[in-house]
Amino acid sequence: MLDLGAVDRVFHALADPSRRAMVERLSRGPASVKELAAPLAMSLAAVVQHVQVLEQSGVIRTEKVGRVRSCRLDPAGLNVAERWIVERRARWERRLDRLGDLLAEPETDE
Repeated sequence: MLDLGAVDRVFHALADPSRRAMVERLSRGPASVKELAAPLAMSLAAVVQHVQVLEQSGVIRTEKVGRVRSCRLDPAGLNVAERWIVERRARWERRLDRLGDLLAEPETDE
């Protein structure tokens, strides 16, 4: 059974363009919060808040070593969204298959 709260958290986290940009950057490998902040037009404090949302959703993991907080993608977090989408797709494909079968049946005169 899929945890719908987890699904909501992942989609909420990915709904923001800045967070999606961070995820895109992290898809190339780990980065510090400062590196994630560099291309964004916002304060470091705002970036930290976005990182917290991503971490709470399970999309990323962070680790503090000394004064540097490093971030990396957590594939399990994105798998939640993928699984939800796959389940919906399978349901709609079954429905479309049934519709196709109905439309393919020859008409009978009663």
